[in-house]
Amino acid sequence: MAYRTIQPPFNLKFDQMPKKELREYYAWFQDIMPQRIDELASAVRLSPGFETWRPDYKPDSLNALGHWFAAQVQTRPLTTEEEEEFSALVPNPRKTWELTNRTLSLAMDLGMYLSQVLLRNHSSLQWDQPLGSKRFIDYGQPVLMGFVRKVPFNPVGMMVTFAYGLARKTRTGKGLREIYDIWSRMIDQKPS
Repeated sequence: MAYRTIQPPFNLKFDQMPKKELREYYAWFQDIMPQRIDELASAVRLSPGFETWRPDYKPDSLNALGHWFAAQVQTRPLTTEEEEEFSALVPNPRKTWELTNRTLSLAMDLGMYLSQVLLRNHSSLQWDQPLGSKRFIDYGQPVLMGFVRKVPFNPVGMMVTFAYGLARKTRTGKGLREIYDIWSRMIDQKPS
């Protein structure tokens, strides 16, 4: 069975979505998470050398998963429309490529799995959806809260950023576990 990319029934332009739609997205995200983690596990197990990987929600599961993901990241050339849009934002842009839809879908699935590893290993964490300022980078997106200085962790956003690092060869597969370890050390130990 081939990997099925995620198809959110939303445009994902969070700052343009009405709050009602953002709340629907949040509910959809939570509801689809188990299915997407199963989809991810199936894709991983189809790869030679990863046939025994299971989503056991233990931090060590991130080691092999990170190496697997590093081998999956792919890019494509920018479309003319994307080039024009990017040029309007950045003078003298050097960007000539974008992550493929499959890579972005895998990043979303990895973000969902990583969130569950964090939640199951740190009971003080909880989901939230910032709906204050539309200028906030994580506005309307599912984030984990419970970290020092009330810094939210956007697992999908973090995995997309990780994918860009892998594509640029500035990160390696070890980075997935490193992200978990860094954020685990940032958990607020004081009751709120």
